[in-house]
Amino acid sequence: MSCNLTDFREVADEARRFLAMPRSPLQSQTLRAQRQPAAARGSPDAARRLFAMSQPIAGTLAERYIAGRGILLSTRERALRFHPACYYRDLVTGEMQTLPALIAAVSGLDGGITGLQRTWLDPAGNGKAHLVDPRRSLGHLLGNGIWLGFQPGTPIPVMAAGEGFETMASLRTVMPALPVAAATSANHLAGLIFPPGCTRLYIAADADAAGRQGIERLSQRAGEAGILALVLRPRLGDFNDDLRQLGPARLVAWLRGQLTPDDARLFLPSG
Repeated sequence: MSCNLTDFREVADEARRFLAMPRSPLQSQTLRAQRQPAAARGSPDAARRLFAMSQPIAGTLAERYIAGRGILLSTRERALRFHPACYYRDLVTGEMQTLPALIAAVSGLDGGITGLQRTWLDPAGNGKAHLVDPRRSLGHLLGNGIWLGFQPGTPIPVMAAGEGFETMASLRTVMPALPVAAATSANHLAGLIFPPGCTRLYIAADADAAGRQGIERLSQRAGEAGILALVLRPRLGDFNDDLRQLGPARLVAWLRGQLTPDDARLFLPSG
């Protein structure tokens, strides 16, 4: 008997119904997103929808990528997801293609997703995809960040902030109890909103001039809010370079002299 099905999705759905086969969580999320009205390109709604259509990173190319950068994060970190076929648009030609991508949620202090950052990956597992700009952000970023180790509504007396996700994830790799935020750019770093109860802020430095301007502006804002701002400086280009090329033990030793004695005892491994 003919069901008058017109495309592969309808055929697959009918076969699934006939065989009583459940959808995977990713298929269910994708179907729910497709049934919603289209979100404006680059909007927070578009960011939330893409995040919902993605999956946890465990066992994926995204987990392999960050591990290859020397980054070790707790499985409780919920800001990171993986999308196996994320659209990439060439800004010059307008051509579209799909590539696997690491998805990092940008959120406000209430935990709500306001944007995200996509890092497109080489399908063969050789780091980032070979693109002119393999990392792009979308949504409302100013004031918000990629938060790691932050529970909304919980006072954070000590935290660290910086531009890039990999820089901040590298610091959290050797200081897993320290909440960190990646603002995605120097301009956004300057406008980061401080969490409640913050009294001490460590700012991860990068080598470029834009980074220095962001640090100066954030330090000024922190001082005006009664927060002590201290700059952490890498030995090499950034803290991910330090982690990969010098190793965790030497990075810990380098940081020990830059943290206050109390924070060094609290956040760094002993020895």
